[in-house]
Amino acid sequence: MEVRNCKGCGRLFNYIGSTPLCPACMKKLDEKYAQVKEYIYDHPGASINEVSEENDVSVNQIKKWIREERLSFSDDSPVGIACEGCGKMIKTGRFCKECKIRVANEIESYREKPKISGVKKDTRENAKMRFLQ
Repeated sequence: MEVRNCKGCGRLFNYIGSTPLCPACMKKLDEKYAQVKEYIYDHPGASINEVSEENDVSVNQIKKWIREERLSFSDDSPVGIACEGCGKMIKTGRFCKECKIRVANEIESYREKPKISGVKKDTRENAKMRFLQ
């Protein structure tokens, strides 16, 4: 195990490879997430700045939750983030629907196709099985 300083409080903790936060700070962050989610449910027309101010959470943290698809907003909500592919405003995730399809197609095109062997079968009439004696 690796020992690191927590990005939230600065204390040492055993880093297990997920987030740079200690368990106590992770618990606080999860509580803030639940609070933000409840606030968005109760106030569907709230802006991202209003959500940030009312819940004492940074705008960047809210955007991170949106990109992770932990938070999503209704289509009539003013909250949105830019698609990482084309810049179009989206309500959740990293990419819009069109960019997701494009990226999936690009990945599929790079996937290794089965290769056809270059050995041809002998189709001559005298091509028969041979037995060693």
